[in-house]
Amino acid sequence: MKKIILLGFVASVSVLLVIWGPELRDLYLLQKYFDASSHAAEVDGGSWPRLSDACIGCHGFQGKSQNQKYPSLAGQPAPYIATQLHNFASGVRSNPFMTPLAITLSDAEIKLLADYFAKQHPGNNSTYSPDTSLRDKGEKLVENGACRSCHGGQLMGQGNFPRLAGQGYDYLLAQLDNFAAGKRSEPTGVMKSIAGALSAEERKAIASYLASFAIESK
Repeated sequence: MKKIILLGFVASVSVLLVIWGPELRDLYLLQKYFDASSHAAEVDGGSWPRLSDACIGCHGFQGKSQNQKYPSLAGQPAPYIATQLHNFASGVRSNPFMTPLAITLSDAEIKLLADYFAKQHPGNNSTYSPDTSLRDKGEKLVENGACRSCHGGQLMGQGNFPRLAGQGYDYLLAQLDNFAAGKRSEPTGVMKSIAGALSAEERKAIASYLASFAIESK
């Protein structure tokens, strides 16, 4: 009798697997995905909703923007990110999106965001295709300038100096133009002097080179 029951159970399971097999497999894989995603979320700054989620729309997942108009935050030095958020909040730096957001952040939240993005490894700006001649001109300008003394040997930023390597072309050019026109400032005044001495074409060349600068992988 037991043997008959066992055979009946095996037959029933076999029929169910034939009918529901694909759905059961998909359900199992979906559950595995949720488990992995949940674990990644915990490692990535806590369970949903995370404070950094508000940044994804413009700056990309984990701060790795592929939109040429918005900067990548991944790998930016924490002091630089914190300073810029305070600047947006205080009105030292103005932006229609960042200013209202920064105003709502506490000092603790600013530190949390700065530390979070600083620990993310940046990726290359893979959506930008530079004009070769313009890029080469920009490389010479950067090499002959003092960019690396402030922004680091690999242009990855340090302290209150931002990462330039692999940033969006449109963003880089806008910032150089803003410094040149006096619309943006920084404590040393160096950027205004440097950008102001460059022609519009030279600023485009530098932005092209920096946007296409290859970032070393881990």
